Amino acid sequence: MTKQSGPTKERELILDILMEILENGGYSHVVLKKALDKHQYLEKQNRAFVTRVVEGTIEYLLTIDAVIDQCSKIKVKKMKPVIRTILRMSVYQILQMDRIPDSAVCDEAVKLAVKRKFHGLKGFVNGVLRTISREKETFVFTDWSRKYSMPDWIIELWKQQYPAETVERMMQAFLEERPTCVRCNLDRASMEQILASLEQDRVTVQRNPLAEHALLLSGYDYLDAVKAFREGWITVQDVSSSFVGEAADPKSGDRVLDVCGAPGGKSLHIADKLAGTGEVLVRDLTEQKILLVEDNIRRTGFTNIRAEVWDALEEDPSWDEQADIVIADLPCSGLGIIGRKPDIKYQVTKEDLEELAELQRDILSVVWKYVKPGGKLIYSTCTINKEENAENARWITENLPFKPEDLTEAFPLKGEAFAGLKENTYPGADLKNGQIQILPGISPFEDFDGFFISVFKRTL
Repeated sequence: MTKQSGPTKERELILDILMEILENGGYSHVVLKKALDKHQYLEKQNRAFVTRVVEGTIEYLLTIDAVIDQCSKIKVKKMKPVIRTILRMSVYQILQMDRIPDSAVCDEAVKLAVKRKFHGLKGFVNGVLRTISREKETFVFTDWSRKYSMPDWIIELWKQQYPAETVERMMQAFLEERPTCVRCNLDRASMEQILASLEQDRVTVQRNPLAEHALLLSGYDYLDAVKAFREGWITVQDVSSSFVGEAADPKSGDRVLDVCGAPGGKSLHIADKLAGTGEVLVRDLTEQKILLVEDNIRRTGFTNIRAEVWDALEEDPSWDEQADIVIADLPCSGLGIIGRKPDIKYQVTKEDLEELAELQRDILSVVWKYVKPGGKLIYSTCTINKEENAENARWITENLPFKPEDLTEAFPLKGEAFAGLKENTYPGADLKNGQIQILPGISPFEDFDGFFISVFKRTL
């Protein structure tokens, strides 16, 4: 029997997804993927619509709420959760999706309210949305919080750490649509083979001039339908994250320990670079996380990598001075990947940042012992908060037997695009002292996630 779909059905799905994320605290990328996997019978364009409305509503949430509050006697925070969510998803469509008539958005919102047993509030829903539709050209916000839908405390934090123009450009970048970035497993297939396969699957491909191993994909339905992904020839990984593997620069036969490695992208990259030699062990805290790593290991087919459950805070004497490279990509606030996981900016707190910075130091106090004398410790995070990044990198040099490793030659720093990095004029560059803070929206990394990498060599 064919499953039914249509505007109301799709919007019901959007409502359910947003309720789980915004009202119940679910992680957007997890909830959305689970829902789309369950509803694969939907046409490609319908799944794309669901994805855009869900992600867009979350991205612009503060802006949307400000608009609703201007046009409703009842403020957003005091509304019933279902009505609040219906209005939010509908306002996103009115403000950001010109191809959908405002009248259709209003009608579908009213239908949703009735279907969810709020018949008495259909007039309220209709009235608020019609008002917003009439007045939408008048909504101009100058304060950054409502303009870029970013909590004030995060903006103030960044303004203390970076120039104002850098902060604004980062917030703009977080709202820009980006293709899916994948890293090619070149020990599994040649670039020519991968490109030919993607072309056959009618995937739109862009080469990344800053990373020969990376491709930007768009126009596909879902990744599991793409042969190159199923065969393990490509792995979803942002270029900024893949720089960990470049900085690690493993040598044939190296033993590598990734202490907080799920879902395994960095370790798989290193396994690829080792070309079947050496040993890569990926650890993480829970069975669920390790299952994700093992799924990726099976899909990619690498035989020099394995995974196990292990708490990074628990010492393991069997690994003392055994690793040529330790990857410490540690739990962090995730403020650098807001562009991919926009709910982060609403969930993290100032107190979280302090606790996470302390947790990172606690983990580092354990895992440094696994590095051989002369071996490498790579400390990285997917945030742009200096307390979790540069300050903890300084803590390593002050408290542990490590010195920063010059990264000037670690990346393919060719061409004018990298001049700022070479000269340390890029806002997050300190390559000679073993660090780079990649900032989204800032040339030459406009389309990259925010990411921090620091590399150290053990001296004793």
